[in-house]
Amino acid sequence: MKITAHLTDAAALAVLGDRLERARLERNLTQAQLAFEAGISRDTLVRLESGRPVTTPALLRVLRALDLLDRLDLLAPEVAPGPLELLDRHGKQRRRAAPARRRETGPATWSWSVTDPPADA
Repeated sequence: MKITAHLTDAAALAVLGDRLERARLERNLTQAQLAFEAGISRDTLVRLESGRPVTTPALLRVLRALDLLDRLDLLAPEVAPGPLELLDRHGKQRRRAAPARRRETGPATWSWSVTDPPADA
């Protein structure tokens, strides 16, 4: 069953519990083994798999033990910054390229000019 907005809280918890139970069984873990790996009691895991409410930390521990914690990113994706926040972060951004500026060419090296004193002096 798909979890949709029309499900009651109890129905959504039941579907979630069923999915977690199937994930545990796919990994060939007993409830006791998963509970130990998650650092929760077996009773807490039984409550979770049967669709009854548990604490958020207990759910996170089970997801981590089943290597599913990274899937929470799909549940609550990171919100992209808005345009004003981007401007504040990066300052004024370039809108077009500028033509290349020419350098003035001059002598390659500069040196003092040495002049000989006048001959009649």
